Amino acid sequence: MKRMTFKVCQVLFALTVFAAPVMAEEPTTVESLLPIDLPAPGQEAAPVSAPVQMPDPAAPSVFTPGNVSSITVAQMGQPRGIMLSGGQLQAGIDFTLPGDQVITNAQLLLNLKVSPAMAARNTTLQLMMNGQPLGTVPLGSADSDVSNYQLEIPAAMVVSSNNISFKINDGDALLCLRDLSDKYQVTIMPDTRLELEGQQLNIGADLSHFPRPFFDSMQMTPASLTFAFPAKTLPEQVSAAALVASWLGIEADYRGISFNALHDKLPEKNGILFGKPGEQIGGLTLPATQKPLLQIIDNPGNPVYKLLLVVGNSDQQLRAAAWRLTQGKFAGQTASTAVEEQAIPASKAYDAPRWISTERPVRLSELMRKDQSLTATGIWHAPLSVAFRAAPDLFLWDGDTIPVTIGYRFPTENWIDEDRSYLSLTLNGSFLNNLPVNKQGALETLWRKLGGDARQESYNLALEPYMIYGDNQLSLYFNIETKESAPCSVLLNNNIKSRIDENSTIDLSKTRHFSLLPNLSYFVGASFPFSRFADFAHTILLLPENPGEAEISTLLNMAARSGNATGTSLNNNAVMFGLPTGGANMQRLEQSHVLAVSTINQSAFNRTLLAQSPFTSNEHSFGVRERSIWDKIQSWLEGDWGSKGTAADRYFSSNEAWRGFVSFRSQWNADRVVVMAIGSSDEQLSRLQTDLSSARINAGIRGDAAIITDENGVRSFRVGQQFPSGQMPWYMMVVWYANQHSALLAIFGLLFATVIGLSLYALLKKRARKRLNPQDDGKKGGH
Repeated sequence: MKRMTFKVCQVLFALTVFAAPVMAEEPTTVESLLPIDLPAPGQEAAPVSAPVQMPDPAAPSVFTPGNVSSITVAQMGQPRGIMLSGGQLQAGIDFTLPGDQVITNAQLLLNLKVSPAMAARNTTLQLMMNGQPLGTVPLGSADSDVSNYQLEIPAAMVVSSNNISFKINDGDALLCLRDLSDKYQVTIMPDTRLELEGQQLNIGADLSHFPRPFFDSMQMTPASLTFAFPAKTLPEQVSAAALVASWLGIEADYRGISFNALHDKLPEKNGILFGKPGEQIGGLTLPATQKPLLQIIDNPGNPVYKLLLVVGNSDQQLRAAAWRLTQGKFAGQTASTAVEEQAIPASKAYDAPRWISTERPVRLSELMRKDQSLTATGIWHAPLSVAFRAAPDLFLWDGDTIPVTIGYRFPTENWIDEDRSYLSLTLNGSFLNNLPVNKQGALETLWRKLGGDARQESYNLALEPYMIYGDNQLSLYFNIETKESAPCSVLLNNNIKSRIDENSTIDLSKTRHFSLLPNLSYFVGASFPFSRFADFAHTILLLPENPGEAEISTLLNMAARSGNATGTSLNNNAVMFGLPTGGANMQRLEQSHVLAVSTINQSAFNRTLLAQSPFTSNEHSFGVRERSIWDKIQSWLEGDWGSKGTAADRYFSSNEAWRGFVSFRSQWNADRVVVMAIGSSDEQLSRLQTDLSSARINAGIRGDAAIITDENGVRSFRVGQQFPSGQMPWYMMVVWYANQHSALLAIFGLLFATVIGLSLYALLKKRARKRLNPQDDGKKGGH
């Protein structure tokens, strides 16, 4: 690895501002680093009650913890890296860091890929951070495809909001190499990263800071948070935790967030605790209260970190406290607040705010983030990106398309080659069309040469339904070409603007919500069908009777994924431990979809849940149930020839360590579906969160059984029968069934034709006999 260290002036911070003073007379020991109110190691800890009077935030902590972190260019929003060329000589990237950290050391590990033509020019790349120069690196040839450099960055330059810019120092020479711009390239690789060391600041016990310090929106890397519960965890406590986790999933958005669950243990750092008044969690006694309570306190292990207490006597109280927490807007210097009764809103079907509406045409301007624009400046610019999510069960009949209306306007400059310039459209990486500057056709061309206005500023695009996914990216790029006679200076003209009309629309109003379930690709992409009602009002979150930490953690991660997919927290979710045998819980189970989490070790729970499913489980194995002869005949008659139950069973039995998902029709309601997250062990189950952060694994999960192993990645199977679900009139269902079961329809048609044919044959043969032998009728009449 080529290493180049740049000597720069290092600004030293007075760390004593953030760290507690150290007494020179006393040696530093493990005991001296413990909080004074905790017993020495080896002694039994007495219960610690949550203090009513909060400590002074300005008081020095026993020690200020250090943090080591890393952020890559991909995590800064450039998954493919940053490319500079003869056409675009400079670029920049913004990134943010949590506001409660002070950076004490920073390094930039720069990985560059330089094209041979650029390397032959022996030029340099200039780097700047927040307007201050960092230095230059050579862009010469290297022994490998990628050159590696290490730059020391003064810690004082790294703040909460930052910008790193890159510029090729050969601009004048490259500027006019228009046709060779693809030949001269420098790529800042996506694994280029910033290594940071810092110290955690004590921001005080104040609810008005929430979600800080538990989650900071300035953080661009995946977050991790710990939830803690009493030794005897109750379903309503996990339900409240799922509500909070889903809301934090919304806040985390593209960054990602994961959760750890603890039983009767305190988090080492920041954490959120759920329980009843007077219950103990890791020696900490939750405060007594008659109303729901939210309270933030110092972590007894280190006052720099905070614990948030969500306390309630019942499911209603815990839900009210959790929902109030997600609403925010706490007054400053509020360490504790009692929560009044809350009117929690209920979701309607398909009302997820992050899903594009199917009730009307939606303008592209409605889909843009606040920091985005539909206007591009200059010749060289990044594509205008419009991201939108859609319900995964959109349905159109064969031949129907989705109308997209694009209004656009190119700049009017006499040095622009209007015949070679165009607006390029792509959706999810697939090319759609190149829209010209002027209308095409002989008459239009003649009219333009005569001085008439032949500009084309709108286009109606027919989009095929299969191109719309759960998560979509529409990219629009104004590819502006200059005339050969244009001076080089116009290439850097940033005064020109290309614009997409804000009234451009995409229209999904002719689609229906209809699909075949179970389908695990819908679940991993959009938590569907549970997210049909985004608050999970029609879903049961099901855990074994005595769930472990891994099972609760996995459930919280699933809740966060749903919140991120829909933009709605699980305000009305219901958690059950074990399967009910009657009462109100059974009634709700009969009306709901089921999202279950378990491991192979929970054999009794698994057997009951899988009793009438295509899957089977015992103490040591998981597999696929052998289908009866009648089931096989029925599937064959219905044209269902894609079942791979035998292959799935063999794959289950051939792997010792695995995790994944299975889905099947609910035994309590034929119109509902069950999705089960399952692992061969707690350790395997805990790895599902990492698996689902991989785009490759997400794309590979489909069917009704998906198995993930370290050796083979993901393999998916379709084991059981699918059933239709959604909005379809009965008379259209007849057509749909005929279309889906063409083989069965052909068999019935053949049988019908055979019966009719044989009947007609017998009737016609009888009539022919009468016509050819009339004397037989006369003889019969004479008798």
